[in-house]
Amino acid sequence: MKLRRPRRPRDFRLADSAQQIVGGFLLAGPFVVTEEVWLLAGNMHILQALSIVAIVFAIGYAALYKADTTRDIDDEQEVAGVPVRFISLMCVTFGSVTALALLFGAPETFLEDATTACNPVSLARAPGPFLENAAASCGLVLTTFKAVTVGSVFSVVGAATADSIFAK
Repeated sequence: MKLRRPRRPRDFRLADSAQQIVGGFLLAGPFVVTEEVWLLAGNMHILQALSIVAIVFAIGYAALYKADTTRDIDDEQEVAGVPVRFISLMCVTFGSVTALALLFGAPETFLEDATTACNPVSLARAPGPFLENAAASCGLVLTTFKAVTVGSVFSVVGAATADSIFAK
């Protein structure tokens, strides 16, 4: 006798986003206020941070559509070919870490010596490689971005897990 797995409803609801938010905030919180994360972010190269962003996207996709066998990507609502659930997961993942970092004042606390002036016009006109100029003049913004990418690794796990476990 072959048992059929129940299929989840196609509609993406507000409750699904709420579940993702709870999971994303739950696991992101401890990493946003940890000095080690901010020291690590300060020593990371921008290419490492961008690699982490790619890893977060891969973890999110795998958790939603590969690890959860009851969810079919072809049945999901889409925007421009991308499932709404996945878009929501990425917004919650990076948004929860960013919101917590800014609400707790973590950049100002852990990056006291970083420069805050970030003028795009002067960056474009400055001689030399763009990324190095941006790193020198936008230290606070760049390091905050890198810290957010580190925290997002944990946030995506929490958000995707909550979405998969509590989905009806």
